This record gives sequence, structure tokens and C-alpha cells, in this order.
Amino acid sequence: MDSKIITKYVYSFSPNNEPVETVKKGETLKFKTLDCFSNQIKSEEQLITTIDFDHVNPATGPVYVEGAEPGDVLVVDILDITISDQGVTTTLPEIGPLFDKVKTRTKIIPIKDGKAIFNDIEFPVNTMIGVIGVAPKEESIPCGHWGFHGGNMDNKRIIKGTRLYFPVNVPGALFQLGDLHATMGDGEICGTGIEIAGEVTVKLDVIKQFPTERPILETEDKWYTIANAVEYADALKLASEDMQKLIVKAYGWDATDAFLYMSIQGDIEICQGCKPSPGDMVVRFGVPKIDGKPLVR
Repeated sequence: MDSKIITKYVYSFSPNNEPVETVKKGETLKFKTLDCFSNQIKSEEQLITTIDFDHVNPATGPVYVEGAEPGDVLVVDILDITISDQGVTTTLPEIGPLFDKVKTRTKIIPIKDGKAIFNDIEFPVNTMIGVIGVAPKEESIPCGHWGFHGGNMDNKRIIKGTRLYFPVNVPGALFQLGDLHATMGDGEICGTGIEIAGEVTVKLDVIKQFPTERPILETEDKWYTIANAVEYADALKLASEDMQKLIVKAYGWDATDAFLYMSIQGDIEICQGCKPSPGDMVVRFGVPKIDGKPLVR
């Protein structure tokens, strides 16, 4: 059976967004996405200052997942990601540590044979999803922002073959995604990666009554907790506390042993941190996967 294709775009994560599709647990869906500028930039002569900022960071969806209730976890398997044959990157006014030393500039980046072409160099793409998540419990949050529901996490580990776990805040979860990048460096220092349109195929499932406040990411070889806050230290504390709780529960250790283990086997990585900017810091804390000891089950 062919996957259902989702094509409607929204600009916020909200419990008030009307679902465009209702799906059953285990169902596969394909989301068609615009780039983070809603495909407004067509040439290098067009500067970021000319676009409509009410239409940035669109997400495709949302979809209502039958059986997903508050207190559950929505499980999202990223089965495939395909992208267009060109993307765009640009400097943003007053964003990033070097904003006062550069010009406002747009660059169109061709994608050919799995490689991005930037000036006279080529490098492999590492296609990732920037915006992904579920509805918050009460408020509406713009897709360009991030929070405990997910959102614009800009986590370059969210690629084909990974699995995400989101806390369900409202009935049906109201899942949506967008903002693909052909490549993006950790921190996204100038505020953009190679922003690009494409398609994402996912499978959705539900774990009943699994307590988690924030997203969890499972890759081929690691578990990650993800958190955001205005200040780095606060985001680090949240991500570390989430990982500590998971380890204590899964490994049967006390909190002190979990903390010691995290220091010798864990890694803290920056997802989004292009300060100065109006947004939070987003960090991830990762530990290796251990056979027979899944952190989420």
C-alpha cells in the first residue's frame, strides 16, 4: 500500500491546529516539505531582508495519531529523506557571533550526485530534519522556535534511520515536520544550513504511559536526550537530568553511578547555538547504546 502523502503547511505547533489526516499506529506517511523560507528565495540577488517573515519555517501537517493520549510517547521512525537539486543559505541580520563582520548575502547551493557544491569545493550531504515535533499542551509556538514539544531543534542527528520519542501533550499528538537541510554544522553558526525542500517518509507508533518531558533520540549507536533553555548551563542541566533518569531506570543504578558513567561515556553536543539570537540554546546529551539495555522500551 502506498504511503499517505501530507502536503498542508502550518507555521506553528498548536493544540488548535486542525489535523489534515488521521492515521493508525504503525502507519507510514510521506511529508512534502518547503524550505525554511517557504521557497521564497529564487536567486542569489534576492536578500533575506526582502522575504515575508510571517511565512518562514513551515511544517507539514499536523496528523492525528489514533490511540495517542497525554502521558504516552509518540514514536517516529525516519524511514527516508529525499531533497531537491538545490538549496539556499544566507546570513541573517544580527544573528551569530560574526554578524558584525559580514555582509548580508544569499548563496544558491547546487546538489549533485549526493554532494553539495559551495564555490570551488564539494562535500557529501548529510540530510537532516530541522523542525519536527508534536503540539504543546496549551500554547501555540511558532515553528521557528523550539521547546519541550520538539520544534526547530536543528539537530543534525535527526536523519534517515533514526527514531524519535516525543511526549504526547494532546489527544492524537498532532505530529508535523519540516525545515530540511542538505547539510548543517552543529550550532548552525550563522543561523542557516543548506535550506532545502524535499520529502520525508516516517512511520508512527505509540508507547503507552511512558513519562518523559522532552524529546529523546535513538540513532544507530547512541541514545540522546534533547533540551533547550535561554542559557547553555540551563539546557545542559535539563538534558543531563533526563539522561540520568533514563539510565537509573534502565540500568538499575543509583543517580551517583549514573552521573559518573555519563562523565566517562557521555557527550554533550550543541544543536542550535547561533548566539546572539532571540532563540534558546538547544543541546543534546548522548551515551552509547548497550545491547540488552534499551533506555526506552
